[in-house]
Amino acid sequence: MRAHHPLVLIRGGGDLATGVAARLKCCGFDVVVVEIEKPLAVRRLVSLAEAVYAGEVEIEELCGRRIESAKVVEPALEDGVVPVLVDPTAESRHHLKPVVIVDGRMRKVAPEIGMEAAPLVIGLGPGFTAGHDCHAVVETNRGHYMGRVYWEGSAEPDTTRPEKVANYDLDRVLRSPTTGLFEGKMRLGSIVRKGEVIAVVDGIALQAPFDGALRGLLHSGIEVEEGMKVGDSDPRGEPSYCYQISDKSLAVGGGVLEAILSRREIRKLLGS
Repeated sequence: MRAHHPLVLIRGGGDLATGVAARLKCCGFDVVVVEIEKPLAVRRLVSLAEAVYAGEVEIEELCGRRIESAKVVEPALEDGVVPVLVDPTAESRHHLKPVVIVDGRMRKVAPEIGMEAAPLVIGLGPGFTAGHDCHAVVETNRGHYMGRVYWEGSAEPDTTRPEKVANYDLDRVLRSPTTGLFEGKMRLGSIVRKGEVIAVVDGIALQAPFDGALRGLLHSGIEVEEGMKVGDSDPRGEPSYCYQISDKSLAVGGGVLEAILSRREIRKLLGS
């Protein structure tokens, strides 16, 4: 019989939320991830959301496994994995009764579930207001404040511009050329050359904007809209980065950990 640890429910299993899950699990928390039926995570090699499609995923030392009901969370936790459950509205919170809910969906709009959902509710990035719809907000924007915890107010507004890597910013994010069914044509983690066809949407090709490593690509078979983010190319051309949780995700995870451990009542549950 395993020892029970404080349970954290994470809404969303994308790369940022996965960094949070990795930090928390390493520090002794039980973690459960809830996702939508067809997750839109782009950096799938480092996203627990991919377990919805694959059944089970391994990300560094972290293992995620799809489960079909909140009632079977405990057996998955006993196996040492992170349970991933399709539960778009987080209804499982009523059964699981988490000590903490982290909203890591990066929707950049105010959440539909507020502070009443758990003893501690944490929002990642813009769209949340600490003291209004969550208890704390963790900054996700790169820069001096990344990973900081705000107990009042909001994170920096969405810049709509990705951070620059090797002098590329807007070109790094691959966007759908039209509305239609998305179909990936390249393997994640592979080196692509400028002009190569990375994906096709409704018969229209999406070409690589420069030489680099294909770090992210939406799952095939998803209906997308024109201009929607569907991929991520890394001009540094290092395939190993595609398989590793990013510095940003770990920094945000550190902020979440700080917010949680600032609560004495939660530290007591950890025996601290």
